[in-house]
Formats: sequence, structure tokens, C-alpha cells
Amino acid sequence: MFKILVVEDDVNTRKLMCAVLKQYGFDAYAAEDGISALHFMDSQHVDLVVLDLMMPNMDGYELTRQLRSSWEHLPILMVTAKQEPNDKKQGFLAGTDDYMTKPVDEEEMVLRIKALLRRAQIASEHKLTVGKSVLDYDALTVSNKDTVIALPPKEFYLLFKLLSYPNMIFTRMQLMDEIWGLESETNDRTLNVHINRLRDRFKDWSDFDIVTVRGLGYKAVKRA
Repeated sequence: MFKILVVEDDVNTRKLMCAVLKQYGFDAYAAEDGISALHFMDSQHVDLVVLDLMMPNMDGYELTRQLRSSWEHLPILMVTAKQEPNDKKQGFLAGTDDYMTKPVDEEEMVLRIKALLRRAQIASEHKLTVGKSVLDYDALTVSNKDTVIALPPKEFYLLFKLLSYPNMIFTRMQLMDEIWGLESETNDRTLNVHINRLRDRFKDWSDFDIVTVRGLGYKAVKRA
């Protein structure tokens, strides 16, 4: 399930946007301002950020710049009541990928989010292509030509997360929290077992490798 962070200082708007996103099958999280959003993202990985422009403590322009400097490929959708062309221009210069003005049409917002996810190579139909390998999120399968491997859910989610962001290092804690959940008692050994199983299953595949980054965690690397 794709994780979306909604950054909005108005509590009612924030709750409504999260409710809409959950209705459409997204995993929605909320932050009341830019500072809270950055704190959240220090410990949680998200697939896309929807943010307001006019917020206390840190406005949407500055938050966008901070997000873009740390998460280069993170899709960002800016939503604001400001409708002047110059406001939109500033938003795109700050690094947003798309821009909507309030009042927001809920269906249009979801369509724009799906489009942004596709552009980020996280297809809305839950398929990810890496070289000749295709990961099908709904079927929990990885295929390459005539070979199809069905994976246990945790192994698939782990591989899908790593391959969605090639070369990005995920800490062990991030992966355990995201795949098994914050309340899980999963430890390093469980994660290591799953990583080793994935390496063994795909050792003869030529599209990707799962690399251990000593002292930090893991990353997926596309082969040339």
C-alpha cells in the first residue's frame, strides 16, 4: 500500500484529505506543518507528499525545497488557495511536481497523485519494471520472460520497496517498521533471513542486486 503524507495546518482539511486518500486505497499520514513533516520523514519512508502552501513555522515553499534536497525523486503535490500565476511559478521553482488550487476536487487530486506515482516508476496498477523483470504488487509475483516466481508477502513487499528506489539506502529499522509494522517485535535476524532468501531466489537474475551497506542497511542496485 502506497504511503502518502498530507501536510496541512487546517485540522478539518487535513482529516478530510486523509479520509479521501484512505477511501481510494492509500495509506495516509498527517502532519500539521513543515517541521512536523520533516520529523516524520526522518523515521518513516513515504511514497508521495501532498502539502499546503500557507502554514505556520515553515511554509510550503521552504518545505518543498527541504524535501527536494533530501529526497530528490520524491513526488510532491502542492495544494493551496493561492491562485496567481506567480505563486504557481514559485512552487515549481521550489521543486514541486504538480500544483492544485483550493477548493480541491477530490477525484482530480487522486488522479494527479496516481499520475505522479507513475512518473516516479511506482505504477498505479501496482506494477514495477526493472530491466526485464516485472513486479506485480497485486499478485505478489516477479516475472522475467517465461519465469514467474510467487513470493511470500513480506518478501515481496521488501523487494518492491527496495526496487522502487534504486540506490537509495534503507536502514534496517526503516525496513522493519515499514514491512512488519511499528508494533512488531521483528528483529535484525528476521530481516536478514528475508534478505538472504531474496538473494538466493534471484541470484541468477541479471536485472538487480540487493546490496548490504555496512553499518547502515540495504539498497537495491540495477545492473547495467
